[in-house]
Amino acid sequence: MKVIILCGGMGTRLREETEYKPKPMVEIGGKPILWHIMKLYAHYGYKEFILALGYKGDVIRNYFLNYHYYNNDFTVNLGIKDSVEVHSSHNEHDWKVTLVETGLNSMTGYRVKLCGKYINEDDFMLTYGDAVSDVNITKLVTFHKNQNKIGTVTGVFPPSRFGDLIVSGNLVKRFKEKSKDFVDNNKPINGGFFVFKKEFLSMIPPDPACDLEREPLENLANQKQLAVYRHYGFWQCMDTYRDYMLLNKLWIENPEWKVW
Repeated sequence: MKVIILCGGMGTRLREETEYKPKPMVEIGGKPILWHIMKLYAHYGYKEFILALGYKGDVIRNYFLNYHYYNNDFTVNLGIKDSVEVHSSHNEHDWKVTLVETGLNSMTGYRVKLCGKYINEDDFMLTYGDAVSDVNITKLVTFHKNQNKIGTVTGVFPPSRFGDLIVSGNLVKRFKEKSKDFVDNNKPINGGFFVFKKEFLSMIPPDPACDLEREPLENLANQKQLAVYRHYGFWQCMDTYRDYMLLNKLWIENPEWKVW
């Protein structure tokens, strides 16, 4: 089963890092967040990736075209005819990565639509290029197949950054600091890590303005064809500079998403 990863957005809320690179190439611990996401899927045996490129896509193209040089030690022999000797040390020798140009201003639904020509199997996976998690992909796929729905979305329960104000009129009756362990089972958010039957691709209109989260997924939900896989473990997006700093701090202290 192939994995589509959305890599084309501009990441405007992380402009400190995305001025010169696409958000999936912003680094956690010296590696692009895209690499961390791919390592999760590869850990569970899914090593065929389709990257939907857009904003500064050449940065991602360059990374994979020169992957051995970015991820290994190497020796350059300078002479009349230069040669490079790569001292192999990475473990991604069996990854297959297809890079697809999906347009600078395309919305997420259209990006998925354009990647569809490389989907030959009955099912495929899809996620965003800016969030890491310790979600068990094997259990996710099994759940999807058991539900026999067209799509499955992973619902996650990130802790609130803020407390709750209990108010009456213009007065605060109680200031409630929300616990880090607080989970509302009825209020998951879209964490990405989707699984779809291939027929979902035909439900996406060939329109560059098509937003995945609007018409395609709303229609699935209305047809009762979108299941939710609840993941109560770690999930964190990189939406802001604060998130970037947090993930790099966690990489040093306790990278819960590092299951490989």
